[in-house]
Amino acid sequence: MKIKEFYKISGSGNDFIMVDNRGGNRRPPRKYIETICRRGTGVGADGLILLERSPKGCDFKMVYYNSDGREADMCGNGGRSIALFAKMIGAVRKKHLVFESRKAVHEAYLLGENRVRLQLQKPHSLKIGVAIDTSFGKVKGSFINTGVPHFVIFTDDIERADVFNMGREIRNHDFFKPDGTNVNFVMPQRNRLIIRTYERGVENETLACGTGSVASALIWGMQSLGESPATLKTRSGELLKVYFNSSFTDIWLEGLVTFVYKGILCL
Repeated sequence: MKIKEFYKISGSGNDFIMVDNRGGNRRPPRKYIETICRRGTGVGADGLILLERSPKGCDFKMVYYNSDGREADMCGNGGRSIALFAKMIGAVRKKHLVFESRKAVHEAYLLGENRVRLQLQKPHSLKIGVAIDTSFGKVKGSFINTGVPHFVIFTDDIERADVFNMGREIRNHDFFKPDGTNVNFVMPQRNRLIIRTYERGVENETLACGTGSVASALIWGMQSLGESPATLKTRSGELLKVYFNSSFTDIWLEGLVTFVYKGILCL
């Protein structure tokens, strides 16, 4: 598959290359995805998302690749972005959508022109109070899978957090093998959380992470430190809201989605 027409869409700072693949073209190889996602010489994006027809009878299927070319199970901000994309290309003509990701089915609501609320699957693999040894000393946090794995660390100084170096080491730590983990650094501040995330697959800090924001809000709620909805300020400066119930069976992520541009790819 050689991509020609594409859309660039940002979900609160997470940016994606969006492609309509309802024609069923063969999916692109990993090296090609890496090339077009690379900043400076490609389009530049945290990931590539294909919109395809759903074999389960949903409105569409979301196929998500990180910028390293590997397919991932889910992306929260990507899920919100593809809902807007589906409306823009005429794949749907309603405000309530149902679509499938790699391992789950999700609902989404289009709230106005550029705000989307997305339902995420029930989290699993919860481990509270994990302590791991690193070159930075012993690091304590909690682990949860909100569609993809996340390790959540609370800090008193978010600006001094070494997100890249500590995040990369923890992402590859033996405790999280073989799949690794995303790493979230979170600072509670009055009635909101300030969050920075090192994303697996991007292998760097990103401006926002939807599933990471959900993971952080849930851990915060579990420790009786906050209530639903939780408001999170991302590195992009935009705010995300996470709605949840006590049993974590009804989880929603809400925030802005921005259409950046439409282009023709010549690579």
